[in-house]
Amino acid sequence: MKKYFQSIVYIIFVAVTFFAIATAIKSYKNPFSLYEHPLVWIAIVGLVTVVVLKEALNIVAQQKAKQLQMEKDGIQPEEVDNWAWAKKIIDKWTEAKAVEEEDEIILDHNYDGIKELDNNLPPWWLYMFYATIIFAAVYLVRYHVLGADNQEMEYAQAVAEAKRELAAFKSNSKEAVIDAETVTVLTDAGDLSRGKAVYNLNCAACHVADGGGGIGPNLTDEYWILGGGVKNIFNTISNGGRDGKGMVAWNKTLKPKDIQKVASYIISLQGTTPAKPKEPQGELYKEEGQAPAVAEPTGEQPKDSIQ
Repeated sequence: MKKYFQSIVYIIFVAVTFFAIATAIKSYKNPFSLYEHPLVWIAIVGLVTVVVLKEALNIVAQQKAKQLQMEKDGIQPEEVDNWAWAKKIIDKWTEAKAVEEEDEIILDHNYDGIKELDNNLPPWWLYMFYATIIFAAVYLVRYHVLGADNQEMEYAQAVAEAKRELAAFKSNSKEAVIDAETVTVLTDAGDLSRGKAVYNLNCAACHVADGGGGIGPNLTDEYWILGGGVKNIFNTISNGGRDGKGMVAWNKTLKPKDIQKVASYIISLQGTTPAKPKEPQGELYKEEGQAPAVAEPTGEQPKDSIQ
């Protein structure tokens, strides 16, 4: 009677706990957040613990009953090989001959007392070899005969799909997506103030606070190494300067909005007079519609530059 009562209590506990967890998952927005809903995790841990303990007790009880039955039948438990099933599987999948049976497969080869055995290939290895042959045949037919999409085609399709999704996002987004193609110059005082703050925090160390240039080039003249204008400046800040000697890319640190504001602030520095201006470097940049005049850069090329 006690055994049946315990089983009924166990079933009721499992059913009620499972129902409560399922209800919580459906009701809460973040049901698995430990800080918001710790009771959910307590219920899960409790349910798993009870189920594991119950199964462990069942296994122990079965082993105990089996041991008592063997003693009743006059069988010593220590004489029973509990791993016989595993050994049987190993023998089946290896077809290995016992040492005492090696005379059956010994070959008539004798090299200084070293003899050769004619063992069969292990079934597990042989079946895997057959599987590779089947795979190769299917691959050959699928990709080289029927012309299924290969990795390059799948990549091209994925890129095209990503571009379509990006275009749809840009067209439906309430807030404009800012990149090197869509960026515009900001003139609002608040935007320029934010751009100046970001510049002083991240750029002034190399370009000096007034833009006159230090490790990096002068940002107040019309000469640019990687092109002037808001689009080129935005792209240079985002993706970094020249490989190996340009400045690092800031697109992992700064948001596109802040990069736009920094670029706008840098453009606002054009024509100002810094305290110690660095000599021009790069090429004279003109906006579209005007032919750029190429000038020879003077001085050493910068190690770290926005220009």
